[in-house]
Amino acid sequence: MKTFVNLIEETLPNVTGLFPWDLEEKLKEDPNIILLDIREPYEYEVMHVENSINIPRGVLEAACDWGYEETVPEIASSRDREIIVICRSGNRSVLAAYTMQLMGYNNVSSLKTGLAGWNNYELKLENSEGKTVDIEEGDAFFESKVRPEQMPPVSG
Repeated sequence: MKTFVNLIEETLPNVTGLFPWDLEEKLKEDPNIILLDIREPYEYEVMHVENSINIPRGVLEAACDWGYEETVPEIASSRDREIIVICRSGNRSVLAAYTMQLMGYNNVSSLKTGLAGWNNYELKLENSEGKTVDIEEGDAFFESKVRPEQMPPVSG
C-alpha cells in the first residue's frame, strides 16, 4: 500500500519544481505563463495568485482534454505553453503536473512550497474580490488544521 507521501516521493523526480522566488522572476520575464491553481474552489476564493486559473484536482484530466463539460479551452489548447501548477503546499501540484505530462503537456512545472511558501516569501495573494490578502491572514489560513481523529492510530 502506498501513502500520499509515497506517491509524492515517487513522482517528484519526474517533475520540475520552482520556488516562489524563481516563479516571481519568470513572471517578470514572461507574464503570459499560465498559473494553474488546482486547489478546491473554496480554497481559491479565500486567496490565490493574481491571474491564476482554478481547476480543482478532481476534474483536472477532463479540464485538460477536449470534449468534456469540464474542458477549459485555454488549458486544453496549451500543451506547449509554460504552465506552473499551484496548490497549498506543493504536494498536490506535483501529482497534477506529472499527470499533465502524461497527457502530453511539454512545459509544466510545480510550485515548490505551494501558496504557503508564496505567502511566506511575502508575495501578493488576492481574494475572490481582487483585494490583496494580508500576509498574517495568509499565515493563519495555511496553518495546519489537522484534527486528532485525522492522525494515524497509535500502535501500542
